[in-house]
Amino acid sequence: MATETQTKVSIQPLADRVVIKPSEQEAQRPSGIYVAETAKEKPQKGTVLAVGPGKWENGQLEPMTVEVGDTVLFAKYAGTEIKVDGDEVLILSQKDVLAKVQE
Repeated sequence: MATETQTKVSIQPLADRVVIKPSEQEAQRPSGIYVAETAKEKPQKGTVLAVGPGKWENGQLEPMTVEVGDTVLFAKYAGTEIKVDGDEVLILSQKDVLAKVQE
């Protein structure tokens, strides 16, 4: 389970879609250098806020492999960024989730 504060989202993803809150990147590197906002890379780690019911394949519903609260790694340019209730979230397909992070 993730240790970050959970945010309740007001949208329900369809099929095999997942709503993720990307993790904030540190502004300061371990060396002590501060990174400008414009120089930061897109995050590839986040917390799952909502999941769809799954995808229908050959007449059967394939279950989701991630659940709300999981911390995951996802493809760098995957999904669609949107604003929900003032928060930036990412909606992407489950196939773009690369791994679960065990913390």
